[in-house]
Amino acid sequence: MYKNIMVPVDLSHADQVEKAIATAAALGRLYGSRMSIVGVTSAAPGAAGHNPEEYASKLNAYAAEQSSKHGTAFESVPLTSHDPGVDLDERLKQAAEELGADLVVMASHVPGFLDHFFSSRAGYLASHVGISVFIVR
Repeated sequence: MYKNIMVPVDLSHADQVEKAIATAAALGRLYGSRMSIVGVTSAAPGAAGHNPEEYASKLNAYAAEQSSKHGTAFESVPLTSHDPGVDLDERLKQAAEELGADLVVMASHVPGFLDHFFSSRAGYLASHVGISVFIVR
């Protein structure tokens, strides 16, 4: 049913995406899907890496750890953005298209006051991509 599953991950909050990773892994095993963990970083130093190469290495290690933990093969797809705060939504949409993803499984948070005025990352993807988006809380 699903051939390519994309899982966006923020390495700065990796502890908050465990349920989404487990859900994606279960679906991937069920359908024999290609699994991609996608992360977006800036060229500027940040909490998840001093440069894009270090970030890519950390994302690859995270994907390997999740592969071992969940018994399925996750590939890592590191992306660079000039300003992730501004164009993260568009970069994730573009990644889904480039990967040929037919399902995005992503974590979301419990909506707060500001979410009534600004859409969430998951909400943006669900509204702007032509594929299924499974939002996990």
